[in-house]
Parts: sequence; structure tokens; C-alpha cells
Amino acid sequence: MAFHMNDDGDDLAEQHDINVTPFIDVMLVLLIIFMVAAPLATVDVPVELPTASLKAAPRPEKPLFLTIEANGDVAVNDTTVPAEKMIAALDHETQGDHTQRLFLRADKTVPYGMLMQTMDRLQHGGYLKIGLVAQQSDQADQPQ
Repeated sequence: MAFHMNDDGDDLAEQHDINVTPFIDVMLVLLIIFMVAAPLATVDVPVELPTASLKAAPRPEKPLFLTIEANGDVAVNDTTVPAEKMIAALDHETQGDHTQRLFLRADKTVPYGMLMQTMDRLQHGGYLKIGLVAQQSDQADQPQ
């Protein structure tokens, strides 16, 4: 360690080095404040949100339903069709109008993979407006 001896005897001479001690003190105090405040900022506050009653969307005059039955059969409206001819049957029902909204219903026992395959076929067939239909329950807040 080196130090400088001032032989002038002048106590008020200019000092040419930076005193960083106050800066370090301030940084340590800020660090402690943020360490204490950060966990307090992430605490979840329990809030009871108000409920809203939504009006049901208007139903089209002639809705087009695509139903996946429990045994895996596919029905366009009330007509059962093979899965590979589903798009052709939809094209016949919609007269080739791919902008028409489809309502997709599936039995609750239908595997998720089969539902995704059907939606994938619909998308590849050009039908992008797909609404999933569920039965409305009085006990919507309680899981089954």
C-alpha cells in the first residue's frame, strides 16, 4: 500500500483522489431497502372480483353443427358421414362458403386427440371459424 506524505504542512490542500466510501454506503443502504421491499411487492392480495352477466351471442338462423359421437362417428348436422368425407359434406352444406361459422360438439368421452384431429382437418379444409359447444351448467363454479 502506498500513501502520500504532504510535507507542506497545509491541511487544506486539494486532494486528487475520489472518496468512494459515501457512495458505497448509499448503495448498500439501497440494496438492503430493495431486498426488503421486493418480497413485499410480490405478495398476492385476495380480491373478490365482481360478477358479470354476459348476453348470449345471437344464434344464426340455420346453425351448422359438426358432432363427434362417443363411438367416434362424425355427423354434419344430423347426417353421419365418414371422417374422410367430412370436408366434402361441409362444402355441400355451406355451398363452399368457408367463412361460415361451424359449431363443433363432441361427447365428453371423446379423446382429446380425436377432437384435435377433427379441428386439424377442418383447418386444412379451409374452415377457420369454429365454435366449441358445451352444455351450460347451473354449477359452473364447481369443478366436476
